[in-house]
Amino acid sequence: MRILLAEDDAMLGDGLRAGLRQMSYLVDWVRDGVAAERELVSGDYAAAVLDLGLPLKDGLEVLHALRLRKIATPVLVLTARDTVPDRVRGLDLGADDYVIKPVDLLELGARLRSLVRRAHGQMHDALCHGAVRLEPSSRQVSLNGELVPLSTREFDLLHVLMLNAGRVLSREQLEQKLYSWGYEVDSNAIEVHIHHLRRKLQPALIQTIRGVGYIVARAPESA
Repeated sequence: MRILLAEDDAMLGDGLRAGLRQMSYLVDWVRDGVAAERELVSGDYAAAVLDLGLPLKDGLEVLHALRLRKIATPVLVLTARDTVPDRVRGLDLGADDYVIKPVDLLELGARLRSLVRRAHGQMHDALCHGAVRLEPSSRQVSLNGELVPLSTREFDLLHVLMLNAGRVLSREQLEQKLYSWGYEVDSNAIEVHIHHLRRKLQPALIQTIRGVGYIVARAPESA
């Protein structure tokens, strides 16, 4: 899951990036509001952690500009401003959640999972499709109740496809969602990971739409 972190404090930013990476988030880190707005406009992020006290452009200004441009990326505001009027203003401008400094990393990770889940219309943590069950919090996947070992990239790819069930995603879109700055992506990396997922799970789980991309069909409604 690719996250944008906007935090100007070097020590805090480094700690947050390291902690989120340990929880298997892919983290791109910027240190001012202008860079945060630029990346959120041009990038494809599952969510953003946005400090309010950013240089060059205040976090609330960034948030307001994003929502004016109809960019719906979930935004978790990170702030030392813990007064009710500050929180109300941020929520009115389009913030999805707040975390007050100092930050508990486990809570931050859980709140990010919740934001992403809600942004995709998911009520529960687990994603299910037939006999396949994916649990983001534990990063486990099972088939017919039996755990299936997946690599980090395989899990992330399956997570993205299941979150977007019913929507075709191109290889370029998947790469945007799965690789943060500085990663060299092999031209056939997505295809290789999908091949492995089909072999480990169900061959028909991920469908290829020739010339367009890949899709996990919407799970059938329960009777």
